[in-house]
Amino acid sequence: MALITWTNAFSVGVQEIDMQHQELIRLINELHDAMRAGKGGSTLGGILKRLIDYTVNHFGFEERLFAKTAYPESAVHIAKHASLTREVQALALKYESGQSVLTIDVMEFLRAWLTDHIKGADKRYTAHFHSKGIR
Repeated sequence: MALITWTNAFSVGVQEIDMQHQELIRLINELHDAMRAGKGGSTLGGILKRLIDYTVNHFGFEERLFAKTAYPESAVHIAKHASLTREVQALALKYESGQSVLTIDVMEFLRAWLTDHIKGADKRYTAHFHSKGIR
């Protein structure tokens, strides 16, 4: 069962970003499914690494658009990206060293953060990007 289901409520009106958000949702769901199925550490660790790598690349894509279009809220948005990146990388290090396990609480954190971030901070840049011809 999917932890997150893509709906149009997630759309930010920029096709490439929507596709990237769909991939983030797919990766979180893959991690959730593997955790629930009791998959081993190497499987979970591999999915977690792909999720982190994809997230970092996605954030970079958004941040390049911020710079290209002089997005006025970029500093605050980039700080949110940096905060999540630090949190998830710390989680991955703890997981890899055996200090932490992936739990429903961790999955709920990822679900809530992604959902709140897309529907909140990311939706705020839609009008700006559209005014710059980015759709």
